[in-house]
This record gives sequence, structure tokens and C-alpha cells, in this order.
Amino acid sequence: QVKLVESGGGLVQAGGSLRLSCAASGRTFSSRGMGWFRQAPGKEREFVAGISWTGHSTYYADSAKGRFTISRDNAKNTLFLQMNRLKPEDTAVYYCAAANKAYESTEVSDYDSWGQGTQVTVSS
Repeated sequence: QVKLVESGGGLVQAGGSLRLSCAASGRTFSSRGMGWFRQAPGKEREFVAGISWTGHSTYYADSAKGRFTISRDNAKNTLFLQMNRLKPEDTAVYYCAAANKAYESTEVSDYDSWGQGTQVTVSS
């Protein structure tokens, strides 16, 4: 498994930006697909964005397309999520996760390592 630690969350006004980071430990990070998920109070955890092990393939939820960008630096064992034009409905705890495969997936069940989460709050 991979140990994951998120950072970069916080409070931002609508229209603002945040960059989330996820530091990974373990030798398998660079061979795994990675994803960002989020969970708002009273709601199910939902997929936000995913990236393949090389970084060449990415996939976004409709809610993130055009505003969020997922990227990774395998040399530094770090995953990123750049979030622009944030909306109040983006408010949630954001989690990074490592997939049990080389490519990204939208399914929670395809991820076997999770971070502790970082809170993102967008005020209107």
C-alpha cells in the first residue's frame, strides 16, 4: 500500500483558486493510477479527477471539467489538484487515493489507499 497525506485545503471565496497536494510514501506510487475524490456532509464520496501512472491520461467528473486540473510528479511522489473558479458547491473534504491498477478509475472500490482528507470551503 501507499501512505498518502493531503495538504492545501482552506477557505476561499467563490471564484478563487486552491492547489491541493498529496504526498505519497512507498515505492509503488509511480506505477499506480491516482485519483481525487470529495465528500460533502451528508453525501456520498464522489470522484473528482483521475490520472494514469504516467500522467498521460486524465479523466474528470463533469463538475470538474474546465475548472480543475490533476497532475503528478513521479520523481517527487506527489499528486496535485489545481482548482480554479471555485464554487460554494465545491465545499467538501477532498481525498487523494491510489488505485490498485495503473490507470485512473472513477470507482471508489478500485482504490486501496486513501489519505486523511483536507477540507475545502468555498464561501459565496
